[in-house]
Amino acid sequence: MPVGIFRVCLVVLAAIVNHPLIFPRENGTVPENTEEIIQKMKEREETLRLEQLRLEQEIAEQEAIQKALEKSAEVVKESKEEKVRWDMWTALSMVIFLLIELWRQDFQEGIWQDTGGEEDDMAVLGKAFKGVAFPDKAALASFYEKRILGTTGDMARMREMVEGFADDLLEALRSVCNRDADMEVEDCMGVGSMYENWRVRKPFVCDLIVPFAPPEPYCFRSQTWCSGDSFPSAEQGYGTIKVCRAGEDVTGCICDKTKLGEDMLCLLHSQANTTRPSSEMEDLLCFKNTQYLDANQVMKWFQIAVTKAWNRISHKYEFDLSFSLLDSPGALKIKFRSGKSIAFNLTPVVQYENSDVYFISHFPRSSLAADLPSSTHWFLTFAVYERRFIQLVSKTLPANACHVSCLQILSFLHGKQCSLTGPSGLTNYHLKTVMLHLLQARPSQDWAPEKLEARLQDMLKFLEKCLHEKKLYHFFIGNGKVPAELGFPIIFQRAEPLNLFRPFVLHRDVYRKTVDTFHEMLRNMTALINEYTVHIPLAQTNGIHKESF
Repeated sequence: MPVGIFRVCLVVLAAIVNHPLIFPRENGTVPENTEEIIQKMKEREETLRLEQLRLEQEIAEQEAIQKALEKSAEVVKESKEEKVRWDMWTALSMVIFLLIELWRQDFQEGIWQDTGGEEDDMAVLGKAFKGVAFPDKAALASFYEKRILGTTGDMARMREMVEGFADDLLEALRSVCNRDADMEVEDCMGVGSMYENWRVRKPFVCDLIVPFAPPEPYCFRSQTWCSGDSFPSAEQGYGTIKVCRAGEDVTGCICDKTKLGEDMLCLLHSQANTTRPSSEMEDLLCFKNTQYLDANQVMKWFQIAVTKAWNRISHKYEFDLSFSLLDSPGALKIKFRSGKSIAFNLTPVVQYENSDVYFISHFPRSSLAADLPSSTHWFLTFAVYERRFIQLVSKTLPANACHVSCLQILSFLHGKQCSLTGPSGLTNYHLKTVMLHLLQARPSQDWAPEKLEARLQDMLKFLEKCLHEKKLYHFFIGNGKVPAELGFPIIFQRAEPLNLFRPFVLHRDVYRKTVDTFHEMLRNMTALINEYTVHIPLAQTNGIHKESF
């Protein structure tokens, strides 16, 4: 408190002493000095202000530099964190991909078990069967005995006659061919419905395939869509055949791709072997300016060779032989003097490696099938393994099993309906594929003869499910549960399943026609069967009721 009073007094005293009115004369220069002081103070103030601005600017720059450093540090930190996150996502993606791949393999292994299903699973289907009365067991048994069994003897006699004539014709073909320049023809093999004993509709047609090989020193090198080569999805089920010299690397030598100097020679190939005249490859039935076997060239050569062979042996037979269909180059017809005729197909094929899978030059086409990508693409047929699988499974089934009977009845009904309403996208091969799936999925005892009605329902419901989903998988391709006894090539078991109904997605008009024909067949099923059924006494039908889906 005293200090504060002292300060106030000191200020008052200084004000009195410095007042200009109290000491006017002694301080006459004060105003001038004051102005100088004020001027200097202003200059000093201006200098301090400029210095303050400079310091503020430097501080701002330092802060900007610090912020930039902090920001760059944050960016580096974020990039490190992003890299860590990216590495995590990469690792997670790899794990997910591996899980999907494992699931896909398990799905492919399990898809064949799911095709048959259980009775409860099949009951969920069948929407198209509502209100459709299914023929009773007596009607089915009478129909099968009257319409189906009577054709078995005719098929056996026809097979024997056709096989004998085909062997004689091929022997004559070998004699007219140049063994040093022409293709080497092997013995024929019977495949298809006639040799699997389920053909029902006339005319009966035997399908024979004839393997052939190139003359020495050439050989065939095959490439399929599942062998690692790049084939579009539309070419699944096809392959190409390359004609090479024995011992030649199929990938070719670098001397064919690199211009060597005039004073340089390839130590593997002589000058005579490095260039191959185009006429020589055309003589080997290859497509022009390529080494790939041409299906059209093969069929032309085969038709000419068959014609020459027939001219050599025609005097031994009392009938005529001719090519019956222009769109099926291997279709032959035997015409007897009585007016009767027998048709059969004799088609050249190329063996795939050392298996019973064959590249077939021409395959029976349907409205569902697309055109071949080119004449160098060959369709693969598994007909030999299909016949062998049916024979193998038949040994484990009860006596007089109903699997063939179901296929025969279904084939007859579909063929009869197509004759009334026109062709559809379904073929007999699709119907046989349905039977093969159910044969593998169902226990052996389910195919007892008394279960014909139930198994026929299963086939129809399974076919309806496939049409609804537009998915019917090839029985062998992608099927990892093919019996090892067949010796089926593992490359096709590991391949992606081949959807036989895939063209339905692109051809909606054909799909709609096929579905309509199928539904119409269901509605007309009882009438079609009763048309070929003898009268059944009422006493035999007591206790038997019509069962609907």
